[in-house]
Amino acid sequence: MALAETVKERLAGLSGLFKRGSTPPFAAFEWIIAGRYLRARRRGGGVSVVAFFSVLGIALGVATLIIVLSVMNGFRTELLSKIVGINGHVFVTPIDKLFTDYVDLSDRLSKVAGVRSAIPLVEGQAFASSPYGGSGVLVRGIRGEDIDSIGSIAKTIRGGTLDGFDDGTGVAIGRRLAESLGLQAGDQITLSTPKGATTPFGTAPRTKAYTVKAIFEIGMTEFDATFVFMPLAESQAFFNRDSDVSLIEVYLDNADAVAQLRPDLEMAAERPVLLTDWRQRNRTFFGALEVERNVMFLILSLIVVVATLNIVSGLILLVRDKSSDIAILRTMGATPGTVMRVFLINGALIGVVGTLSGLALGTLITLNIKPIQRVLFPSAWDPTVRFLAEIPAEMNSGEITVVVLTSIALSLVATLYPSWRAARLDPVQALRYG
Repeated sequence: MALAETVKERLAGLSGLFKRGSTPPFAAFEWIIAGRYLRARRRGGGVSVVAFFSVLGIALGVATLIIVLSVMNGFRTELLSKIVGINGHVFVTPIDKLFTDYVDLSDRLSKVAGVRSAIPLVEGQAFASSPYGGSGVLVRGIRGEDIDSIGSIAKTIRGGTLDGFDDGTGVAIGRRLAESLGLQAGDQITLSTPKGATTPFGTAPRTKAYTVKAIFEIGMTEFDATFVFMPLAESQAFFNRDSDVSLIEVYLDNADAVAQLRPDLEMAAERPVLLTDWRQRNRTFFGALEVERNVMFLILSLIVVVATLNIVSGLILLVRDKSSDIAILRTMGATPGTVMRVFLINGALIGVVGTLSGLALGTLITLNIKPIQRVLFPSAWDPTVRFLAEIPAEMNSGEITVVVLTSIALSLVATLYPSWRAARLDPVQALRYG
């Protein structure tokens, strides 16, 4: 009864306020009582243990949600930057006639507001070989000034150089392809294509050796093992093209502005063309990522739901343990609303402390996820199996706000039933049997 006597002394001066019903909601003494109820006592130690594990469960749930959502966002951003960074945002292909006027056409497209560059390409499949092996590749013919403007290529050179790319018959290949064929910068790579010279007996395959002028590493295994960049003029000769290109890739300042710029690009072309964009080409891939992200959010939210159920059980125990104290407060003039708010504050404190702890823990791990990966799992992220060499993470303030607000809301909802039970407690019965 020591706690009841202490509370009685503190509330002695407020008894008149109780009787007049003028005590404001969530007054200071309500917070004092709620805080004392959460502290450990010999009699109420079990309640404090339940509260501790409730805080821990909510913190782990919120931290897990933040980490997983940040990693999923990082995957999407990283894959988008690598896929779109080397492939462009909009693809312009001919309909009625070949792109023999690709120089003028690419100039007109590049002048559209919101367009960073327009790059004409010759594209074709080939078989690459060396004395140590062979592999199918995708050959791209490109001008020297254009390949310099593609940051994912020009800024990731691991061997050789792109200087004088247009001058000779050198090619740039990916690091994974170079490793599989046992090649280094300066070595010879042999490319073969079925689209060779036309003879009276049909089309003869064409085979030609090229010098490996540069080796790049985009960081995406599929691209590093597949792409071969060749000077545009040489690729036109290699694939038997009559001074035309396969397509023009358009790079935008904003990858998500495709729909808005499509009419401007069609007008700038001044001829019938077929426009496709990165969303259409990768619809299935990025759609699967979005579905997986939403499902993971729902599944991991159950961790927070289970943790908030601990609040329910903890508050029910607290109500039973403090039934005598509640009865004394009621006899002193405390209204059912006052009692209910005390236990609402109890549950809210558990939810807020757990949520903020989870926010801090999740943010700390997310910001240091790459060092953690290198220390704890140095060989677990094999780039030959996965697309990326490291675990990416990108925090989204909007998603984190949703997680935090959802956790606090669930915590508040979990306090309603125990608080309602405390408010309905009969003081006479509680004092008689408590």
